[in-house]
Amino acid sequence: MAKRIGILTAGGDSPGLNAAIRGFGKAAIGHHGMELLGFRSGLKGLVENNFQVLDSDTLSGILTIGGTILGTSRDKPHRMVVDGEVRDMIPTIVENYEKNDLHAVVCIGGGGTAKNAKRLADAGLNVIHLPKTIDNDIAHTDTSFGFSTALGIATEAVDRLHSTAHSHHRVIVVEIMGHKAGWLALGAGIAGGADVILIPEIPYNLESVAESVNKRARSGRNFSVIALAEGARSIEDAADLEAAEALRKHANTPEAKAAADKHRATVEAAHRDNAFKVAEQLEEATGLESRVTILGYVQRGGTPDANDRLLGTLLGSAGADMVADGEFGVTVASQGGAAVAVPLEDVAGNLKTVPVDHEWVRAARGVGTGLGD
Repeated sequence: MAKRIGILTAGGDSPGLNAAIRGFGKAAIGHHGMELLGFRSGLKGLVENNFQVLDSDTLSGILTIGGTILGTSRDKPHRMVVDGEVRDMIPTIVENYEKNDLHAVVCIGGGGTAKNAKRLADAGLNVIHLPKTIDNDIAHTDTSFGFSTALGIATEAVDRLHSTAHSHHRVIVVEIMGHKAGWLALGAGIAGGADVILIPEIPYNLESVAESVNKRARSGRNFSVIALAEGARSIEDAADLEAAEALRKHANTPEAKAAADKHRATVEAAHRDNAFKVAEQLEEATGLESRVTILGYVQRGGTPDANDRLLGTLLGSAGADMVADGEFGVTVASQGGAAVAVPLEDVAGNLKTVPVDHEWVRAARGVGTGLGD
């Protein structure tokens, strides 16, 4: 009998998901003679046993389409809301896995999906993970599909904002996605010629940012574009968050952990809308009118570029080969242009953040871009 494989997409949507589904599916069906079931709406589909059979006709024509034909969600299998209650639905997933006579499940998603894939692997299922995220923050892979397209979109936005900033003699703060890793803001800022780039890995001093803007004004360039990752924080705010996280880490009772979680959430809430705070503070410090542009979901929508189509196809087809070879409990990572199997335990729960001495950081400094420190 042909091996039956389940496949799903989870977490936020990103360009290249359909390319990866197609890459895996075409290789699995056409080369390895497998059957493929596409579970809808992420892990929720595995819980509800909601799937569609994927064949060559279903996979045809989806390479260039953004989003995911399977739909997605951020449900966590061990803490899923069912009938208004939070339940561990992993036993139900195992039951449906066995009911459908699945040989393996392919989970396509980011860091959260890697953790959920490991939970399923720990429950005894054959699982592989394909890494996608526009944040490019998945450990042990050079890049993830979705990043290249998002980088191009964010770069074009920075390009376009220069015109308005110059015409109106303004400071424009453009907020770019990236809660904990600044790859996207850093790359788009460099490629788009932003005057200042603020990322989570390098807490900023507002006075330093203002000085970068004032220095340009003194030289006759009375406008600036600031590329700000949504997770960028001032030195003071970063210290507050670090203290809240330390409190949470050292909580040793359920009550203490709940209190620490609540405190951390309060601190995080106080530090939201950071782009508007930076714009307001810069207007006061420089005397230049300041405005905010938030790119939001625009960054991860639309047609994937050639790089993401290529990467999705490469990792998807390699994943089919790994399933055929019985290689499970791994992330199909991109390393040096090749697809490599990396144990899920090395990926799940780990973030690939920007090293403060990374080549991109050095390049930004080299061309005179301010980093707020």
